[in-house]
Amino acid sequence: MNDYLIKALAFDGQVRAYAVSSTETVSEAQSRHHTWPTASAALGRTMTAAVMMGAMLKGEAKLTVKIEGKGPIGVILADSNAKGDVRGYVTNPQTHIEERNEQGKLNVGAAVGTDGTLTVVKDLGLRENFSGQVPLVSGELGDDFTYYFVTSEQTPSSVGVGVLVNPDNSIKASGGFILQLLPNCEEETIRFIEQRLSKIPPISTMIDRGLTPEEILDELLGKENVKVLEKMPIQFTCTCSKERFASAIISLGKEEIREMIEEDGEAEASCHFCNAKYHYSKEELEELLEEAK
Repeated sequence: MNDYLIKALAFDGQVRAYAVSSTETVSEAQSRHHTWPTASAALGRTMTAAVMMGAMLKGEAKLTVKIEGKGPIGVILADSNAKGDVRGYVTNPQTHIEERNEQGKLNVGAAVGTDGTLTVVKDLGLRENFSGQVPLVSGELGDDFTYYFVTSEQTPSSVGVGVLVNPDNSIKASGGFILQLLPNCEEETIRFIEQRLSKIPPISTMIDRGLTPEEILDELLGKENVKVLEKMPIQFTCTCSKERFASAIISLGKEEIREMIEEDGEAEASCHFCNAKYHYSKEELEELLEEAK
């Protein structure tokens, strides 16, 4: 089944809800970056949250999520847009913490660290980008995204993101949800949701059991309370290209390009987000040198 995301309203417009299955998308990131289990879980959770946040945007808008917790995994970065595209990477993909956390899950908090920040930068096509930043509260990421929405966007929310990793490092299941209380939300509705959240299994377990995003929201909110508004495919997509990297080489200036030609006679560029590599021959570098002039 291909990955997809749904947007919904619940309780007659009192709650906004998103749910996503992201197993194939996170698998693509895992295979491109050769991440080890704890790094896979951290990157997968971040990308899953980012793709749902991207779905909150409109048109050509896009956003970047950056997590810096000073843990062994280093920086986690994910980009997404309003069309279901997402990409991401971690500084140290071969990070794994053998010791499980108190819930018996992969110890993402120990890998990410808690001495740092979660930053969201939104490019809405305006003169200046919107930027929000909060301190990390647990490093487990679901709690951290919840805290971001409450603190930076003043939207009471609950965020669940989870990734199950197979013994061979491949991704078994990945998915997530975001529930947001709208200003007209009643106390009775809040109590109902809190009760449901306290009883549900981990989101990755629900995905592994074969639940669809629709069924996940039914579990969380009650089938009779949910109205699905939109369903959209999501996928790992990178915007890099040989032409883009060529423009970057040109921007280095003619001295730098001349040095590449004289010292190496060629150049190779690598994309952080997708690990694609682009080779430039001596002839191609000489053409770029001409353009730089």
